[in-house]
Amino acid sequence: MPKRLAVFLLLTSSALLAQARFDGTWRMKMDTLQFSGTPEEYLIDKGVYRCVSCVPPVEMKIDGIDHGAAGHEAYYNTISARIVDDRSIEFTFKKAGKVVSRSTETVSPDGRNMIEEFTNLSESDPVVGKAAFIRVGDAPAGSHALSGKWQMRTIKNATEAGTLTTYRFIAGGLKIISGRQSYDVRFDGEDYPVAGDPDEAVSMKLIDDSTIEETDKHDREVMTIVRMTVSKDGQSMTVESSDKQRGGTMTYTAEKVP
Repeated sequence: MPKRLAVFLLLTSSALLAQARFDGTWRMKMDTLQFSGTPEEYLIDKGVYRCVSCVPPVEMKIDGIDHGAAGHEAYYNTISARIVDDRSIEFTFKKAGKVVSRSTETVSPDGRNMIEEFTNLSESDPVVGKAAFIRVGDAPAGSHALSGKWQMRTIKNATEAGTLTTYRFIAGGLKIISGRQSYDVRFDGEDYPVAGDPDEAVSMKLIDDSTIEETDKHDREVMTIVRMTVSKDGQSMTVESSDKQRGGTMTYTAEKVP
């Protein structure tokens, strides 16, 4: 058998096996989520909010008015903030004038923990949940309690929305359906548009017959790289998502929905 034909058949076989193993709907197991990377850092003082760890950093007045968020257009392009009390701040994020998410961040009375209650409206159904943080850097004297450095410890959705991803066969690749997003990607490393958003693109590589690597881009800039590996029995998947903007990593296990 000519070498070139043998290599082609091997790659085709791997692609078919990968398609078969990934085909179906997968549910994120929230209790397996783990995070690493740079803590979130805020400074709220004299009526001004600064997100020091944001890439790029955000600075704006806390006055309940929408302010531009240049460089964050992949997720939102305006932010407004309102101080609820000396331990809580409420945020609203919009894209093209439409609210995409809201959150309220509240610091515990002892100042060591923080809970973020969020509602994400960018999915087909609202994603509601809570994220828990622990303080890893003190707030400067005289600043709002939310100031300082925070490391995420857990995140839990109150609904199933936002936890499901479906993969379906297409020629040489997969159709991916996640919330409102749906896109076809082939295992050729080329960029494919995400339906409904001309600035979003996805590429995919076949690592082996159990592992694929997805690269997500916004305006041709790499945002995240996600590696997904299906177990031998085909019932669970290990997912590792690397944030190429801030350098953090999120890992979790997904289970196949019967």
